[in-house]
Amino acid sequence: MKLLITLFATIITTISYSQENDFSRNELIVEFKQTNYKDKSKLFKVNNRLNKINDSLKVESFEIIGNKKTKKTFLLKFRNEVDIKSIIEVYTKTNLFEFVEPNYIGKGHGFMQTTPNDSFYLSRQWSHNNNGTFSLSPSTIDADIDTDLAWDITQGNPNLIVAILDTGIKLDHPEFSGRIIPGYDFVNNDSDPTDDFGHGTNVAGIALAKGNNSIGYAGVNWNSKIMACKVLDDTNSGFYSWWADAIYFAVDNGAKVINLSAGGNSSSTLLENAINYAYNNNVCVVVSTGNQNSTIQYPAKYANAIAVGSTNSDDKRSNPFFWNATSGSNFGPEIDFVAPGNYMYGLSYNSNTNFNSYWGGTSQAAPHVAGLISLLLSINATLTVTQIRTILQQSSQDLVGDSFDTLGWDQYYGFGRINAFNAISNPLLSSTDYYTASKNLKIYPNPIKNDTSFSILGLECDANYNIKIISLEGKIIQELNNIKTNGILKIETNYLQSGIYFVNIYNLNSTFNFNKKMIVE
Repeated sequence: MKLLITLFATIITTISYSQENDFSRNELIVEFKQTNYKDKSKLFKVNNRLNKINDSLKVESFEIIGNKKTKKTFLLKFRNEVDIKSIIEVYTKTNLFEFVEPNYIGKGHGFMQTTPNDSFYLSRQWSHNNNGTFSLSPSTIDADIDTDLAWDITQGNPNLIVAILDTGIKLDHPEFSGRIIPGYDFVNNDSDPTDDFGHGTNVAGIALAKGNNSIGYAGVNWNSKIMACKVLDDTNSGFYSWWADAIYFAVDNGAKVINLSAGGNSSSTLLENAINYAYNNNVCVVVSTGNQNSTIQYPAKYANAIAVGSTNSDDKRSNPFFWNATSGSNFGPEIDFVAPGNYMYGLSYNSNTNFNSYWGGTSQAAPHVAGLISLLLSINATLTVTQIRTILQQSSQDLVGDSFDTLGWDQYYGFGRINAFNAISNPLLSSTDYYTASKNLKIYPNPIKNDTSFSILGLECDANYNIKIISLEGKIIQELNNIKTNGILKIETNYLQSGIYFVNIYNLNSTFNFNKKMIVE
């Protein structure tokens, strides 16, 4: 016993300076094995050996983390910094725990740059529709994910919940207006997940900024609800325990898609269990691979995460990103897909009117995939994670990058760069009532002359519709309400100027909502 106490004294007074700095030096994560105790926290007091260890190490507190239903995973906090690696061995030898591990630290996978102001917002969002003119990097026509074509089918189900696990978001930004639902700040342990760094607002905007509202940018999904979970602090760093808690929170509170644009170098049973919990509850977790031009980080490395790398506006792997010559999209056997991630203009965390910052990283690639998955679920809510992964594998575009983008799956591009329209056209989606109704709707003729009429074909007979003609800037040009049709509706267009418009078609009976693009010459 004397030897044991001496060991504890040595551990608590000696800091191991050789240990890595990617974990907390005064915290430890433990998960109890199955016991007869329903309240596992009692074991900290009734087990004499464990009680003595905790007293000797000056454990100040312990709290339940991870799966709140099983209540067997705890975060221990010590009064002083300790040699965590030695402490792990001490707790492991008690044979009470499934695992004992540090509380690892990871970082967000994106960096920001600000550019001078200009009004050409459409030319900046090359990831949706790339015409080859993007000026900040070499660009190739159609090196995009064809979101503009996918929007012709769906812009997102307003009842679907997407969780953004990041630095928080700007909760009052008009691009998210009316769609924020309660989330949580796991950094400060409160219910206010406000962004204090900017990374999360940019990521959320890529996935979920409102389209056709005359401001800012268009996200992949314009309509779905947004659950903000703050898991990165004001330095863009966060503990794995925050990430795991947020995954459980998001799943238990109805999120169907989770985006985590962050990663770390260390494997964690706690974090992998959280990823598996989401998968077992049919929730997709999309994770960025990292920006070190090296091996894929955790938790993207786990089998049940969807690992996303980054491409440039010429479809080549981001190598390097604009902010560092030695950076690059991480690669390896765990990568699933790639998506646009370099020079991503987006929303500001400290302004509702500043749209002049752009970010780059796999952080910006991941929300393109999360947004696309949310569109798939907007059409068919019964899709499983496995089915979604299969759809993306079958629909992603292969052989579009450099010579490392080889036929089929490869370690640099995975199954290829995602394509939203291809994915939405998959048979698992095209057989749904929503998809069928959307495909039946046609604007005829299209393009049209500005002094003629056009017709909407394929409307449901005897159904009532609200119709809006909306400019590309988001202005409502004309609105018709509660119109009953025989399947065709004719609309005069002598008031339209040349340009691109969206025709919003809302079926009051089925509540299906569609947007069709119309060109006026």
